[in-house]
Amino acid sequence: MPELPDVVIYLEALERHVVGQRLERLNLLSPFVLRSVDPPIDAIAGQIVRGVRRIGKRIVFEFGQDVFLVIHLMIAGRLRWRAPKQKLGMATKLILASFEFPHGTLFFTEASSKKRASLQLARGESSLAALDPGGVEPLDVPLDRFRDALVRENHTLKRALTDPHLFSGIGNAYSDEILHAARLSPMKLSRSLTDEEVRRLYDATRATLNLWVDRLRRAAKDGFPEKVTAFHDEMAVHGRYKQPCPVCGKPVQRIVYAENECNYCAECQTNGRLLADRSLSRLLKDDWPRSVDDL
Repeated sequence: MPELPDVVIYLEALERHVVGQRLERLNLLSPFVLRSVDPPIDAIAGQIVRGVRRIGKRIVFEFGQDVFLVIHLMIAGRLRWRAPKQKLGMATKLILASFEFPHGTLFFTEASSKKRASLQLARGESSLAALDPGGVEPLDVPLDRFRDALVRENHTLKRALTDPHLFSGIGNAYSDEILHAARLSPMKLSRSLTDEEVRRLYDATRATLNLWVDRLRRAAKDGFPEKVTAFHDEMAVHGRYKQPCPVCGKPVQRIVYAENECNYCAECQTNGRLLADRSLSRLLKDDWPRSVDDL
């Protein structure tokens, strides 16, 4: 799922390509992509895009008459820009919607059969605010508000960072990177952190997100981001199971659960202790290795 750094780069590209431009035509190719009925979708046809902003992982287009178009990319949704007569270069069945402007077309695609990505219209700031889960902005809040959000619930750090009601825009990928940078276990409970550990997590959150915004910005240059993914070769642990940790060289570990997985370095984050995998540790029982050296 595109997270805060990815959405920031999308917004910067949209600023360059569509803000100040008239939406000449909107085509809905999926019957399920539109999740609202009022205001009607034709309310934005022929209107000028006044601005764009972010609400968590959602992208918001601002139109006149206090009307907003909200795009939620979910896991497999992506935005792609094509100049006139430039081919999209992918199967048309992946297109959920297209937005035609005088100088090009913005395509909203989803490479998944589950069709979770969505469009939604809202009228007025209050209606728009109702779509905000309410998490604090991790790059904007001071340490004390970060701590307040962190300890609001006694969650594991992995769950706390990815809870949109606590923190805005952080998901599975960057939470792994943040916790590795902070040298903290993903399973450590948020209310058990010392003041020094809270400060470490706060600094690592800001540094990691800013680092990736800069990296993705350099990759996009002045164009439109095409390869938006949760997996990058430069990442320390996310998606790098069994590969060497860039800090200590020990193999990266993982915990698989539901549709996600948590990646971590046992040497750097858990004092060498392997965290129990819900399926494998139950299967292996006494044969489950207790430390990274037991592997």
